[in-house]
Amino acid sequence: MEKISPQYLQEVLFSSSDPRVSRQWSAMEKAGTRRKIAPRIYTPNLTDSPEVIIKRNLFTILGRLYPGAVLSHRSALEFTPTSLGHVFLTYTYTRKISLPGLTLRLMEGPGPIEGDRPFSGELYVSQMERALLENLEVSRKPGPESKTLTRPELEERLEQIIRVKGEAALNTMRDKAKAIAEQLHMQTEFEKLNALISAVLSTRPAKILMSPVALARALGYPYDPARITLFEKLFVGLKQQPYRDWPELNTSPESFRSFAFFEAYFSNYIEGTEFELEEAIKIVETETPLPSRHEDSHDILGTYSIISNRNEMLVTPQHAEDLLRIILYRHEILLKARPSKNPGQFKDKNNRAGETHFVDHTLVKGTLIKGFDYYQALDHPFARAGYMMFMISEVHPFTDGNGRIARVMMNAELVKQGQSKIIIPTVYRDDYLGAMRKLTRKGDVQSYIRMLLRAQEFSATIAGKDIETMQKKLEASNAFKEHDVAPLIIQQP
Repeated sequence: MEKISPQYLQEVLFSSSDPRVSRQWSAMEKAGTRRKIAPRIYTPNLTDSPEVIIKRNLFTILGRLYPGAVLSHRSALEFTPTSLGHVFLTYTYTRKISLPGLTLRLMEGPGPIEGDRPFSGELYVSQMERALLENLEVSRKPGPESKTLTRPELEERLEQIIRVKGEAALNTMRDKAKAIAEQLHMQTEFEKLNALISAVLSTRPAKILMSPVALARALGYPYDPARITLFEKLFVGLKQQPYRDWPELNTSPESFRSFAFFEAYFSNYIEGTEFELEEAIKIVETETPLPSRHEDSHDILGTYSIISNRNEMLVTPQHAEDLLRIILYRHEILLKARPSKNPGQFKDKNNRAGETHFVDHTLVKGTLIKGFDYYQALDHPFARAGYMMFMISEVHPFTDGNGRIARVMMNAELVKQGQSKIIIPTVYRDDYLGAMRKLTRKGDVQSYIRMLLRAQEFSATIAGKDIETMQKKLEASNAFKEHDVAPLIIQQP
């Protein structure tokens, strides 16, 4: 039995059939210690509007005023009023009831059945299977007045179940829905549900599907819709502003390779593969790993072998399948000395960094393919580079090496268009990682763009005929120092 809080702790109070209690409420209302905000509903809150109070205590109100009602149809899946303030319940009669800011839609129908969950007081909520069947009933009203979700919305819910719980869970749900349909005489709705589930699972033709997310699942390329929404936001931000051109100054073979050395050095430093500068130079010049750090040395060599090859860096994807092929090839080169990291293969387990969980391993290909649509709609090389780098990093398609591959793909876009590549020096690492996190967690596009613009402006000043010349410019910029020791200084080219 639900515990009832003392009245002084309750924000909503209800009238009583007891004349004595009713007189008490009337007296308190006249005294100004209580006010009536709707039929049978009072509150000691004299500040907030009735609309705010009722919405905040919605389920308590429903459980008290309509005992045995079932929160049903779209309300059982959304748990919030529609944009027009409609809430749907299955009850003992049909009626439309207006409350401040809300419209209750009571529909005559079966009460709670086994599996429907007690929710608040004597209010119940339709179990998932029942709610899916209810949402496949015919609705005469469109949009936010409809008791049902749209077909695409329902399809996305089914796809989400597979994404989170797997195909077996959806099949189990289908079996349970069939039993409920027989109990509630909803066989017609079950046939609709069965057809949708079969299409999403690819056991029936996918042509009946309307949701892009569900259709992608049916065609074998499921994707992460939340990441695609984030990629769209980045696309819009990148598309809305002009960019300065920073022509590549390191055009000779030696200067190109010298810049590539520092690019490889800093890219690995970001990931925790730290060498003294002299050690890294020796590894690259001799193409020989340090005996004590064989795998780490090969990380440097693998990165350098890709980015120092101008022909390789002129390769950018022309279509989505190209993208998958290129990153797999480059990943294989990068991590060829680490067989435990599955070089040249997409991850088969999920990965995370701190509180950030990256794209589910089953959604990697589909998310990259879907995200490619925005990439190819960008024009400026900086915009393409910034988008590509974030997309690869955010998907995190590999067990290891994701950040380095993302930066390789970014700079290939710039090399292809004769623009200065971007390096992230040690002093700027925290700015880089911070902007990436802001975009991932808060959708802060502009901080990300500003960070990359400054990084490219700095990188465009690092020009010279050889490693020694560039090293001096980097040292003058505080590039090798930690961010809390000195600031990044952008010198004149």
